[in-house]
Amino acid sequence: MTGKTTFTPEIEQEALAYIATGYEELDHVIPSHVGMSIALNVNKSTLYKWAEDNHGTFSDTLAKCNDKQHMLLIAKGLTNEFSGTITKLALSNHGYSEKTATDITSNGKAIKNEWHIHPVSTDK
Repeated sequence: MTGKTTFTPEIEQEALAYIATGYEELDHVIPSHVGMSIALNVNKSTLYKWAEDNHGTFSDTLAKCNDKQHMLLIAKGLTNEFSGTITKLALSNHGYSEKTATDITSNGKAIKNEWHIHPVSTDK
């Protein structure tokens, strides 16, 4: 992808506009770093370079993109606007995971695990 590689305050404003409503105007279902890179006509790695080089508050702008994505995934996942499977998969990028716990109990109480060692005689 070719495009601008020199960071400017206008680029940050374009990125913030993408997060606010621009992603919808581009028919992106949720805002993302990939979508932002397409909107800005730069490689995704350029976004990360700008954030790393600490241009203004661009790392905060990328964080805002993640936060908006996170919020939309939860809201639209709960209202079934998004597939539960896809929502679960996308939320894994935000630290969520499916966990199955096995509780070993007996009538709601912990099972006693007592060991008794008894000597065995070889005499008959």
